Amino acid sequence: MIRKMQNIDIDRVADIWLKTNLKAHYFIPGQYWTSNYELVKEMMLQAEVYVYEDDKMIQGFVGLSNEYMEGIFVSDEMQSCGIGKLLLEYIKNKKVRLRLNVYQKNARAISFYQREGFDIQCEGFDDATGEKEYTMLWQQK
Repeated sequence: MIRKMQNIDIDRVADIWLKTNLKAHYFIPGQYWTSNYELVKEMMLQAEVYVYEDDKMIQGFVGLSNEYMEGIFVSDEMQSCGIGKLLLEYIKNKKVRLRLNVYQKNARAISFYQREGFDIQCEGFDDATGEKEYTMLWQQK
């Protein structure tokens, strides 16, 4: 089931955020993610966040800011089970255009987004991490 995140969900959602970032972004020092943990929790409470819940346990979520997709995060044990695709389909039905940034070294994510109809628009640089990134765009046809 996909639903809007509630305040009571924040600890589980933030935990998935941290663990997923540490694993997927092994090329960025872990301290970057852990030091931003509390700030991200606060930001998530203000953002448009949808969670995927299975058997009363949140297994993934997607965060949005208007047409900008902050990211799709799926718990480690449930990755490659289709949850990311379900979350993406859910928000594609709510938006006509989605934009996101993805680190160039995150080949798995780039491949996923391209498979789901996103195109690379331009290259950029994330000052906070010192990493190159792509801006990707999906538009409803």
